Amino acid sequence: MAFNEADLRGSKILVTGASGLVAQPIVRAFSPIANVFAAARFLRPEDREAVKRMGAVPVTLDLARRETLSAVPGDLDYVINCAVTRTGSFEHDLAVNGDATGHLMARCRSVKAFLHISTTGVYEYRGQQPIKESDPLGDSHRAMFPTYSIAKIAAERVCIFAAQQFGIPTTIARLNVPYGDNGAWPYFHLMMMRNGAPVEVHPERPNYYNPIHAEDLIEKLPRLLACATPEVTITNLGGSQQVSIEQWCDYLGELIGVRPQFVENPKALGSVCIDLTRMHSLIGETKVEWRSGMRRMVQSLAPDLITTA
Repeated sequence: MAFNEADLRGSKILVTGASGLVAQPIVRAFSPIANVFAAARFLRPEDREAVKRMGAVPVTLDLARRETLSAVPGDLDYVINCAVTRTGSFEHDLAVNGDATGHLMARCRSVKAFLHISTTGVYEYRGQQPIKESDPLGDSHRAMFPTYSIAKIAAERVCIFAAQQFGIPTTIARLNVPYGDNGAWPYFHLMMMRNGAPVEVHPERPNYYNPIHAEDLIEKLPRLLACATPEVTITNLGGSQQVSIEQWCDYLGELIGVRPQFVENPKALGSVCIDLTRMHSLIGETKVEWRSGMRRMVQSLAPDLITTA
């Protein structure tokens, strides 16, 4: 099946949250073919230098300070908004995740498409039942990140308002467990196991997710931009394989010769497995087999820990 794709070659793309785990691979992938402006607060000079080495232009942007938006070019073609904050302060996190999304979209209202990276953390907990885009939203991540779910829901609503108000073709992609050669949640579990720490899991086991490798995310981005509309396209975004925390910890443990210890905690994040019917119809299935992807992650970040052939 053929899918529409935005042609990013030679285009001007703003990627926000550029120093974060999700945005870094995006900046690296598209800088060789496009004019990428990588926006972040750049509190560490080494992050700014890393962006330059990737071939992107660093843009100092603090979404808590509206005046810094003046640094954003006015003639962009695309925006990929990966910025997020979760300080635990509702006033701050609602302003930076919610209000600032609207200010950013107002600044970039002439773009061909705006991609807002949201999270499947906006959904109400539904156990092991795959979650559709139309299912109830809720405060599912409060035990770990007190403001996260509510702030991200607020950001989506501001995004929808701004898209319709300014006529900006927009896609909201609700991301589920991104990972890759720069790590993320499964790698944190690996480090816990290496140090002999137990991995907390919700008692309603197994705890299923749809982890998506950065390689698949990058491949799907032009398609996500292509399906943007001013009415706003909303889709789940995850790996086509459903995998539990228990499964990936068992596999990672095999790689490093450690048996994972699981501790049940009703306050731990439970399953967030997603229905991918809409995603598959819009952008297709993912390709990276999860074991292969996670092995690559370990080979990239901690090759000395691998004990299996």
